[in-house]
Amino acid sequence: MSVPTIASVKIRETIQTFQHTTPMRYATYSTKHNPTPRLGIVSGDRVTDAAALAASSWQGEAPSSLLALITAGPKAWARLANLASRTPSSDVESHAAMDIRWHAPIPRPSKNVACIGKNWAEHAREIAKSLGQEPTIPKFPVFFTKAPTTVVGPFDDVVWDPAVTQQVDWEVELAAILGRTGRNIARGDALDHVFGYTVLNDVTARDLQRSHQQFYKGKSLDTFCPMGPVVVTADEFGDPQAKSLTCRVNGVVKQQGVTGDMIYPVDAIIESLSLGMTLEAGDIIATGTPDGVGFGRTPPEFLADGDVLETAVEGIGMMRNIMRAPTGRRP
Repeated sequence: MSVPTIASVKIRETIQTFQHTTPMRYATYSTKHNPTPRLGIVSGDRVTDAAALAASSWQGEAPSSLLALITAGPKAWARLANLASRTPSSDVESHAAMDIRWHAPIPRPSKNVACIGKNWAEHAREIAKSLGQEPTIPKFPVFFTKAPTTVVGPFDDVVWDPAVTQQVDWEVELAAILGRTGRNIARGDALDHVFGYTVLNDVTARDLQRSHQQFYKGKSLDTFCPMGPVVVTADEFGDPQAKSLTCRVNGVVKQQGVTGDMIYPVDAIIESLSLGMTLEAGDIIATGTPDGVGFGRTPPEFLADGDVLETAVEGIGMMRNIMRAPTGRRP
């Protein structure tokens, strides 16, 4: 099944945006002839089937999903990377990027997606201004979660019911995917627990967030967590505090930030979140958004039916999601 509503040139653009020099990137994909999501290795504009690559030499069952690969541990990661580096693409099943359906790297997380709010000073200030409050910088990370059912692919529609919310907002974020289980993780060891990084948009219903006086409901509507298009392994991604983030709506830049401006960097987030709490391999942590969100603008701006939401992180790529608000629905 081809990626819906996305022109071929756009697919090529999203995959090649911020193209990393080493093609060790993981994706989850399906095809018209095999609709089951499975693990792929992305190189340029081709996606190689990981299970097919490993079939001839893997002892035991080859990993068929990214979550299975992550939980298999570092030896499996190294083995698959070695196979990918020395096997000609012509010798194994592969597909053009334009001919597949792109799923979220982990289509159904085993736990809620962990998130952090107010992690950019300017974002904290715009929130305070919009609420008529004095701006403050959080003394501790502000954690909340999004339900696993929010997760959709990097080119899927974001669909919501106008009878439920009429204030849908955007939030570009860098997400870290853990590769090792741990508790009370020291900051100096925190990045060693990261398997890789991906792009995430923390889509939010601001009216629900306000009326329920907490984050969970307004953050957890179905399709409110696009992720992808790939996961770049931590060793290839490099310093997570030296990457740019961009969010565009209908081609207009709404957010631009640099991860070095985070109040709590990735290692500090992991350290704080893990205190007294076990973090597991495969857990997803969204690290916060820069300023420029819709409800912080004057006047406030919210997403509408047909809007095109483009979300990018340097070194990973760009998602492109179309907003859909079907009429005639009731909650």
